[in-house]
Amino acid sequence: MKPLKEDDKMATVLVVDDSEFMRRVIKNILENGGHKVMEAKNADEALELFKKFGADVITMDIVMPETDGIETVKRLKEADDKVKIIMVSALGHQKTVMRALEAGALDFIMKPFTADDVLESVNAVLQMGM
Repeated sequence: MKPLKEDDKMATVLVVDDSEFMRRVIKNILENGGHKVMEAKNADEALELFKKFGADVITMDIVMPETDGIETVKRLKEADDKVKIIMVSALGHQKTVMRALEAGALDFIMKPFTADDVLESVNAVLQMGM
């Protein structure tokens, strides 16, 4: 796993996924990469945490019950149009990923992913100017 480079900064990342297992996997990768992590299991929790604490980056599962990731991206962009969101999706959801990018997500990570995939995406999005 690649450590943070000098020009990378520790970030606060909000991990949004209805799967506790997947949240834990992503959280462990990010914490081992030097980032602080908050977790949300659905859109409502994500919006509440984001409005209360903010986040430098959000990783967002696409397929969630009740409110899916695309709708959640739209709501987060309404709350803060500068929010940086990375979609997390399984293979086979490419069209959905494209819709998420059109809704305002900046990047995506395909499952199955490696620790480097997650850290490289987060670090790249952190460096994007908005």
